[in-house]
Amino acid sequence: MADTSAILTQILREQCLRHGLGGIRGLGVVFRTMDLDCSRSLVLDELRIGLDKFGLRMADNYLKTLFDSIDKDKNGKIDFLEFMKALRSPMNNKRIAVISEAFDKLDTNNDGVLDVDDLKVFYTANAKNHPKYLSGEWTLDQTLRSFLDSIDSPDDPDGVVTREEFLDYYAGVSATIDDDSYFVMMMRSCYGLPQR
Repeated sequence: MADTSAILTQILREQCLRHGLGGIRGLGVVFRTMDLDCSRSLVLDELRIGLDKFGLRMADNYLKTLFDSIDKDKNGKIDFLEFMKALRSPMNNKRIAVISEAFDKLDTNNDGVLDVDDLKVFYTANAKNHPKYLSGEWTLDQTLRSFLDSIDSPDDPDGVVTREEFLDYYAGVSATIDDDSYFVMMMRSCYGLPQR
């Protein structure tokens, strides 16, 4: 049963990646597409209909196995966090370590979350080159918030990014990059971390 649920989850993950929906935003799109009653959770029938839309048809027993494996709290519904955790691509320790290092660098006040004040330390120069900032449409804070929103959980866009949300976002990026060395180099370059 455990092997079956892992295989079914992998099939669903690969289907999402095939449609370019591997990152947290993409999985948010999949989830919202499946959430027909906008309850912020999926019941078995919504999962079935959603999978059909993606061209994935499963026998009832396999669908139930997949549903039960994602529904970790066993309340008969899959919430976004359960969905995300099941479908984000697994990462090895090298990738997790460099993502955590980037998060720690950005978290300037060491409170365990990233917010606009943290980003002001590192991204003010980049933000001031954003077209909407240059045109006067956005303030510096709005520009930085836009960056945060791109990483923040689409299920709870609260203006702060937790370590888990940061890992979720980069799990999606990681899924598109096969080579560990390239992923680590890209993260180090992007966040100004020392190359090792």
